[in-house]
Amino acid sequence: MKIFFSPASPFVRKCMIVAHELGVADRIEKLPSAAGPVKRDASILPNNPLGQVPTFLTDDGQVLFDSRVICEYLDTTHAGGLFPATGPARWERLTELSLADGMTGAALLARYETMLRPEALRWTDWTDGQLDKVRTGLEWLEAAAPSFGERVDIGTIAFGCALGYMDFRFPSVDWRAQAPNSAKWFAAFNQRPSMQATLPTV
Repeated sequence: MKIFFSPASPFVRKCMIVAHELGVADRIEKLPSAAGPVKRDASILPNNPLGQVPTFLTDDGQVLFDSRVICEYLDTTHAGGLFPATGPARWERLTELSLADGMTGAALLARYETMLRPEALRWTDWTDGQLDKVRTGLEWLEAAAPSFGERVDIGTIAFGCALGYMDFRFPSVDWRAQAPNSAKWFAAFNQRPSMQATLPTV
């Protein structure tokens, strides 16, 4: 198995956390990449026309993207149980995944606006609007986090990636003051070996 990899991508990180939780991370070759929203990585394009990470190559030559597909593939093929197979629990976990990914995506867009767009063209209302999605997502998470307990599944993994990305790229945003329940949950969850093994780097 191979994955087009970026050490700063929260979506690549989500895939690798799943792989660590399933005990298969050491079987995945990390292919270096430099995917970006403006300068695209031509080495990814033959496998993924979007030129984005994560892009995943299975042992039998199938190409998978994006991170949700890759995570469910890994879970299904390695009997993981991180995705409930059927019933209400499945839809709850997928909804959590969607919310967490939406928060992460909004934070990424805010990051692009502040770091990649020329300063004279930056739109602060856009950045504020994206970070407000993170804020309202946190309101939902704050109510739900006390019920998470020691759950380890695609929902909690995705929230861990979202909060970890905020710490990585927006350390000045004090989300913990807004969401103490979430902060308490994250402090414990972030100590998992899978989380520590995948901490983002520049």
